[in-house]
Amino acid sequence: MNLFSDTFSTLENALNYTTEKNRVISNNIANVDTPGYKAKEVAFKDVLHNELQSSGGNKRTDARHYSFDDQPGQSFTTRTKQGTTYNHNGNNVDIDKEMNELAKNQIQYQALVERLNGKFQSLESVIRGGQ
Repeated sequence: MNLFSDTFSTLENALNYTTEKNRVISNNIANVDTPGYKAKEVAFKDVLHNELQSSGGNKRTDARHYSFDDQPGQSFTTRTKQGTTYNHNGNNVDIDKEMNELAKNQIQYQALVERLNGKFQSLESVIRGGQ
């Protein structure tokens, strides 16, 4: 039995994603001057894969369509960005990009929290009988 709608689990997954993304971005910023450090990023493709699998939305109607079946079952993965160097010490953290990503991620996180609060307020209203 599903006590709450799928919206709660979707919001929970999105909050987990933004939390992990915030951790990775913060780690990149903290290591901006570390020689040889390679920036990391959270892979969205894996998040999309899990959402499609949990909602049943992954239906191949043609053999040429991309299949998600061979993807890992994790919620999301962290990848290291290779092949770039922005600093003379081998570090590839672009501080301006990371700060921009951090600001966007914080806005997204706040929007998700506000949406979750709205869902709880709706439930509270129903429990109180609309008062």
